[in-house]
Amino acid sequence: MGEVLSQNEIDSLLAALSAGELDADQMQGSQEKQVKNYDFTRPTKFSKEHLRTLEIIFEHYGRLISTNLPVYLRKNVQVAVASSETVTFSEFTNALSNPVILGIINFAPLNGQIIIDLATNLGYAMLDRMLGGSGVPLEKSREFSEIELTIIQKILVMFTQLLRDPWRNVIDINPVLQRLETNPQFAQVIAPNDMIAIVTLNVKIGDIEGFINVCLPFFTLEDVMDKLNTKYWFSTMQENHDENYEVYIESLIRKVDIPIRAVLGRSTISVNDFMSLQVGDCIRLDSKVDTDMNIFVGNIRKFTALPGTEKDSYAVRITSVIREEE
Repeated sequence: MGEVLSQNEIDSLLAALSAGELDADQMQGSQEKQVKNYDFTRPTKFSKEHLRTLEIIFEHYGRLISTNLPVYLRKNVQVAVASSETVTFSEFTNALSNPVILGIINFAPLNGQIIIDLATNLGYAMLDRMLGGSGVPLEKSREFSEIELTIIQKILVMFTQLLRDPWRNVIDINPVLQRLETNPQFAQVIAPNDMIAIVTLNVKIGDIEGFINVCLPFFTLEDVMDKLNTKYWFSTMQENHDENYEVYIESLIRKVDIPIRAVLGRSTISVNDFMSLQVGDCIRLDSKVDTDMNIFVGNIRKFTALPGTEKDSYAVRITSVIREEE
């Protein structure tokens, strides 16, 4: 807000302008311009648009975690994006405690790595849950044992594999967990002054709440920075939902393995007769040799067929197809 002049000052200025002592154009040109300081040690490499797009990507990632992690923990998991910000890598590492759970992930085909920082209270809660407990973290942090690190690594491998689908609209990635570190000093993947984007996920496992920080260096994302905008992201997402998407889903369904069983017939015997069965005994079925047998796909009766052989294997020859209305 500009400086407020008193009535006397206003009258003096008007008098000076009328007498020609002041030039109005000269006064306008003499106004001081606002200059914004630029910190060359913290260059702005991630715009607000970039951070917003990363939040959209990791909102999808959070939904995948909340769906897949309960398979391991047998407990309800809620994940939501808490924040996103840009800092230097040294600021990120200096804020880490010791011990810490850091997953160093190769973000191929992009150059460099990213880091997933799992809060230790979440790590202890997951370990307690997977080893038969109720999912309560330790009151005081301690070093992880080899068995505990192996279990945590299994979880981080799952976290790594889930990264593929959210990034598909930007680039097809093949992330690989390179190593697991519990000491932040051994996680120097880039220079301390390099800029990174941090996306923080708020994770709630039952009554336990903690954070997962995803460290995304500019060096790693530099080749796809032009694609990290919402316009490109939504246009690509729209292209993936055209008619080719239905063909893709159909091709996936065709690759699903389903069990098929042929039922020769049925019979009922007493438990006493069952216990007395010997090699060579015959069980009489409710069907004849020359009648069609039922073929079940999963638990649905789908075909009728006649028994036979194909080379050295038993086989059936389909005689009819049973429709849904039948």
